[in-house]
Amino acid sequence: MVLFIIFCPIMAAILIMAGAPARKTALAGSILAFAAALFLLVSFDRVQHDFQHVTSFTISPEWHLSFTTGIDGLSLVMILLATIVTLAAIWFAGTIERYESAFYACLLFISGGAIGAFASIDLFFFYAFHELALIPTFLLIGIWGSGNRVAAAWKITIYLAIGSFILLLGLILLYQSFPASTRSLDIRALTAAAALGQIGADAQRHVYLLLLIGFGILISLFPFHTWAPEAYASAPAPAAMLHAGVLKKFGLYGLLRLALPLLPEGSRHWAGLLVVLLLGNIIYVGLVTIAQKRLDWMLGYSSVMHMGYIFLGVASATILSTTGAVVLMFAHGLSIALLFALAGELRKRTDTLVFDELGGLAKVMPFASLAFGFGVFAAIGLPGLANFAGEIMIFFGAFKNGWEMDRFHIFQIATVLALWGVVISTVYMLRAYRKTFMGALSDRWKEIVDLRFSLRLPIVVLIGALLCYGFFPQSLVQTVAPVLRTYLTEQHPPSASTQRGGNNIQQIAWR
Repeated sequence: MVLFIIFCPIMAAILIMAGAPARKTALAGSILAFAAALFLLVSFDRVQHDFQHVTSFTISPEWHLSFTTGIDGLSLVMILLATIVTLAAIWFAGTIERYESAFYACLLFISGGAIGAFASIDLFFFYAFHELALIPTFLLIGIWGSGNRVAAAWKITIYLAIGSFILLLGLILLYQSFPASTRSLDIRALTAAAALGQIGADAQRHVYLLLLIGFGILISLFPFHTWAPEAYASAPAPAAMLHAGVLKKFGLYGLLRLALPLLPEGSRHWAGLLVVLLLGNIIYVGLVTIAQKRLDWMLGYSSVMHMGYIFLGVASATILSTTGAVVLMFAHGLSIALLFALAGELRKRTDTLVFDELGGLAKVMPFASLAFGFGVFAAIGLPGLANFAGEIMIFFGAFKNGWEMDRFHIFQIATVLALWGVVISTVYMLRAYRKTFMGALSDRWKEIVDLRFSLRLPIVVLIGALLCYGFFPQSLVQTVAPVLRTYLTEQHPPSASTQRGGNNIQQIAWR
């Protein structure tokens, strides 16, 4: 079933390139992948922390290279996110004026690459699937984008190529850091070897720094973030939905899958640096977001800004904060996909996303206004939506990291400053909503029609998932927590106080 989910969008893309009807084939492939992900979600054993539905094919015995796939709670949540956003993005794509087959094939390759990276247990294919997803991203921006699309395509190409190269160096150094007798490309074997202390502290520090920079560029960690807003503003809406909602989570997934369990000492050593950089995402980028005068650029910067919260959860490395980071990864993927989808429809109808040229659109687009409001409320962390559940776990988990120390711990300081990010995001999100949908309606927009019924279905799916996991976040927590507990509780206590309070953190996370 895992192989089916990986290759369903890839095979659909190949069929489209061979001459099959583009939109119908893409929709069929995305629906089948989503249905299979729901089946895995229902059949998944949440008590186990090991990989399930494992399939392995030997490719090169000499190099010990195997195509091995499987899922645990962490990868299952990411695959579910990928299939939901893929279905919504393809549904919103509509009729493409030129090279329609290539457009849908690129979307499906992004989806298949992201799902393959999340489901791969082998380091080689973990990296290779992500590279498969990056190539069509450049094409979508450069060919079907808007504005200064060529410059944006080159910029994202250069940035992400450098990030991928640094990441590759980090993965090679990680492999070489293990003794020859325990070297493997299987993530399970590497995790078991790391638990026995097979990597020295100095090696961990060097490898972790490379992984942090490589993954950080792919995630848009400050100050390597400038490619993201311009790329998302120039990209067609479905491409922005898939990249910001799904593909950007690959770097965060990599930190949780590789950096924390394999390099705990390196994670501790560079925690201070990561805290400083993530505060740049939250405070500096948040203030820049307030200054934006276009909806698409504002959404692009807001996506970068919210990565800071997830980095805070990863850096503090408690059960509660990392679980919250996974929940927020899932929730942010849904909410930013919803907002980019609606922004794309506004662009089609008005041919502008400049705030000063919009206004009053709620009078002619009431459903779009309501849906955009849900996206705004999710982005600012309103209780009842999944983003709130993730953020509150991150804040409590990060603050708990220095709970019993005599002075304010660095994570407590970071948490207090990060809370101001909630205020900043509230300012720019509500301002964008007011300028777009409230106020007087210009005569030029009076003939605009609301979203047709067929486009409302994916909107309902995205909002429904945000509400479902907002009211019942424990379903995500109980899926993810057993995986994180295996290495965070015993092997990676970020501080003595966290280790002493580990059992309490576990109980809170489970609740």
